[in-house]
Order: sequence, then C-alpha cells, then structure tokens
Amino acid sequence: MRRLTALDTVRARIALAVDLGLLAPGEKLPTTDRIATALDVGEITVRRALTTLCQDGVLERRRGRNGGTLVAEHPARGVVGEMNAYRAQHTEVHRLIDERLVLECGLAHLAARNADEAALTHLQQLADDMDHVPTWAEFHDSDARFHLALAAATGVPTATPAYASVLRRLYSFYLPYPMDALRRSNHEHRALIAALRDHDGKRAADIAHDHVETLHRTMFMGLLEAHEALHMRPKNEGKASKCDE
Repeated sequence: MRRLTALDTVRARIALAVDLGLLAPGEKLPTTDRIATALDVGEITVRRALTTLCQDGVLERRRGRNGGTLVAEHPARGVVGEMNAYRAQHTEVHRLIDERLVLECGLAHLAARNADEAALTHLQQLADDMDHVPTWAEFHDSDARFHLALAAATGVPTATPAYASVLRRLYSFYLPYPMDALRRSNHEHRALIAALRDHDGKRAADIAHDHVETLHRTMFMGLLEAHEALHMRPKNEGKASKCDE
C-alpha cells in the first residue's frame, strides 16, 4: 500500500467498489468533502480522483439541479490498475480483522461492566445518527466514532489509543458500501447497546464477535474471493445429468 499515492488510493477504492457492484450504475456519489472525510484524504485529492475516474469511464458528471458525480450507466471495469495493490493485500486485511476481533470482544465485555449512562447515551445517539445519514460517507464517520466510543466506555484509558490504531489501519482498506447493508449492520450496534445496558458481558462479546467476524466475507477481499470462486466453478456444477434424472 505504501506504493500508492493518496490519489491512487481514492481511485482504487471507488473503482473497486464499482467493479464489485457495491456502487451501482447511476448511483450518485456523496459530496467531495464527505468522501474526503470517509477516505481520510484531502478534498483536492478527491476532486482529482473523481475527474480521472470520469476520464476512465468509471464515473460520469451530470449538470443541472440533480447533477453531480455518478457511477456511469455502463461503467468501465478493470481499467484502474491501482486496484491490484488492494487485491494483493488480502492476507494483511484478514490479519487486521482478526486483530480487531480480539480487541473488540474484550472491549465489549469490559464496557458491559463499566459503561455509565452518559457513555450509553452517546452510543445510542451515534446509532440513531447511522439510521438517518444519507450516504455511506457519513455512515462511515458515525460508525468509526461509535466503535471508538465503545472503547472509551470501558473506562480503561489506554484502550482507545490501542484500538484506534487497529481501526485506522483497517479503515485504510474501507470501500463504499450499499446503504441497505450498512443499515443492517447498525442493527448489530443496537443489539450491542442493549447488552451493555443489561451488563451482559458474554452477550456483548458474542455480538461484537459476529459484527467483526463478518468482515472476512463482506470486505473487498472476501467479495473478490467469492466472485473468483463462483467463476471458477464448472459450468455444469449443480445441474443434474441425464443419469441423475
């Protein structure tokens, strides 16, 4: 990943989301400032990346009241070479997910024991925000704050910096995701809050485990692996032969 510039990472992440169908043809992208915050880069970098992706045929610009930058109706796929750097990092991303998994289960268990009403109210407000934000960019910001607030709710001063370091490294691989999938993940946030309110450490840890474990399948490398496995299956797999009929 160190080989990529900030511009390259934005191009790769948006193009990869389009290739995987996470961003649909005709879908309008958030504003450049929101994308910049979500992808942790400068706004000028985002503008340049979007311009070049339009030139590549991945995105398009429309004028007028309902205009903006959108995924092209028939987007070019596989044209952004920078995506290969992300594809090559699948082992590292799986390792980071496991590292986060260990930490988050422990954080949830401690928060169930130590979280006060102010911490629980803050977590609830962030979950409420995620139910109403309009795009993946705003959701990502609230989601990051939610998980850092969970670490803070443990009452262990060193928990937040240690966890933030893992999140920061993992979030460098974050792609835009469909809002319906993100809203479903917020149901798990609400279930976690309920477990914290009940001071049920085991249930909180189990919810945190499932919430993070699913990233192995739903982050880009899991989607790529599933896509490749599907296309490697024999064409007649799953079909009955005449001898079976």
